Amino acid sequence: NGSSITQFLLLAFTDTWELQLLTFWLLLGIYLAALLGNGLIITAVACDHHLHTPMYFFLLNLSVLDLGSISTTLPKAMANSLWDNWAISYRGCAAQLFFFLFLITAECFLLTVMAYDRYVAICKPLHYGTLLGSRACAHMAAAAWGSAFLHAVLHTANTFSLPLCQGNAVAQFFCEIPPILKLSCSDSYLLKVGLLVVSACLGLGCFVFLVVSYVQILRAVLRIPSEQGRHKAFSTCLPHLAVVSLFFITAIFAHLNPPSISSRVLNLVVSFLYSVVPPAVNPLIYSMRNQDLRDAL
Repeated sequence: NGSSITQFLLLAFTDTWELQLLTFWLLLGIYLAALLGNGLIITAVACDHHLHTPMYFFLLNLSVLDLGSISTTLPKAMANSLWDNWAISYRGCAAQLFFFLFLITAECFLLTVMAYDRYVAICKPLHYGTLLGSRACAHMAAAAWGSAFLHAVLHTANTFSLPLCQGNAVAQFFCEIPPILKLSCSDSYLLKVGLLVVSACLGLGCFVFLVVSYVQILRAVLRIPSEQGRHKAFSTCLPHLAVVSLFFITAIFAHLNPPSISSRVLNLVVSFLYSVVPPAVNPLIYSMRNQDLRDAL
């Protein structure tokens, strides 16, 4: 029964103290790099009036989400590694699951909005100012954040309403829906399926919109007569395309890997790839390919 569980036990990165200490320093380095990279982008976009455009407004939102998502998982994991204590309270687990789901869902929606921004910029440049004015951008960003909040509330409430009768050991280094569902009783199968179907439909919808947008963008770029024009148009999309690919490939691999090849080490590596690597790498991807952002930094 879920009411009798007061805490959960998260999955440790390693069983030896020396390796746990090494893991702590590694996670600290990654976390500081993510804080620095995303913090610089937020500061540059906020302070440089040349970057007050729709693309950079959405990039600022993406950096805020990246900072939030990595701050939801890594500090707790670092403390657990340092103190060799992998317990988390029931309420703490629910809060961590909610905030991570909220921020990662908002990032998925925001990446979709950013694809629309690139589509309009390249396929309908004459209508860019009309379709993506400051009010429209604010409404789209608010819709991404608001929809993600409702999605996270729904899933967190449903997940923690399930009776838990399979112990309290979470097969993950942070609280997430799939390992919590594995602890629930077998008679809640329909609710489990319902949770997964809703998430899959949202993710698939975003993915299809992204694919359609980039197909249209590619067709428009190939119609540009000059090679320099094609290169310039595509270079504005390359960072976003790289970030989208990193986000979806790691997330899909994390949630669709067959149980037959699932293992403790594989679960840790895959979850680390999609929850920690994108927030740390995204600032690097955008700053490497963007001259305006590099100048502002």
